[in-house]
Amino acid sequence: MKTIGMIGGMSWESTASYYKFINEGIKNKLGGLHSAKICMYSVDFDEIEKLQHQDNWNETANILSRAAQSVESGGADFLLICTNTMHKVAPEIEKNISIPILHIADATAETLAKDGIKKVGLLGTRFTMEQDFYKSRLIDKFNIDVVIPSDKDMDTIHKIIYSELCVGTISNDSRDIYLEIINSLYESGAEAVILGCTEIALLVQQKHTSIPLYDTTLIHASYAVEQATS
Repeated sequence: MKTIGMIGGMSWESTASYYKFINEGIKNKLGGLHSAKICMYSVDFDEIEKLQHQDNWNETANILSRAAQSVESGGADFLLICTNTMHKVAPEIEKNISIPILHIADATAETLAKDGIKKVGLLGTRFTMEQDFYKSRLIDKFNIDVVIPSDKDMDTIHKIIYSELCVGTISNDSRDIYLEIINSLYESGAEAVILGCTEIALLVQQKHTSIPLYDTTLIHASYAVEQATS
């Protein structure tokens, strides 16, 4: 079994989901008392969040590159960045390590492509929804069209992620807001919706809607299990 490298803590709420999904996946695949070999570096998200909103992505790249080097030194065979947003600096991190990064957008897009999805809605932080670092991989590499919410809805989604989900607050009112936005994306032609922030699945699950949802945390973790056992 290969050792899975993880940069977590962004937020720790969703990193806990990663740890659970990966170990459940290994157990289901190998049986018995098997659990995953993991080397994880968990950052202080307060520091990262402030830099994000200051638009200081260079410093976030420096912090995560040092974390990635620590994980590699700890024996990891490949790396997961356990957040969608921070894949913005994945190319910079890649330059500072010799192990491969299992990119969350690629894992998600491959799953969408297997399911024949050609047009998808995207929820996430404003950085992920608005900027090209995530959407362009789906569009350019996989020919999947991406629909994003209105500017007002993006503000609402972003605020709920940082003020509620990242601190473990789960609100029925916020869930209803997200479901309304998911419905609007579906009405705009999206065949499915990506839960493109690793915290969103803490609030919204498939049981809450008939519109197909793609949980990036579960998808990324599942791909890590396959990589670790191949």
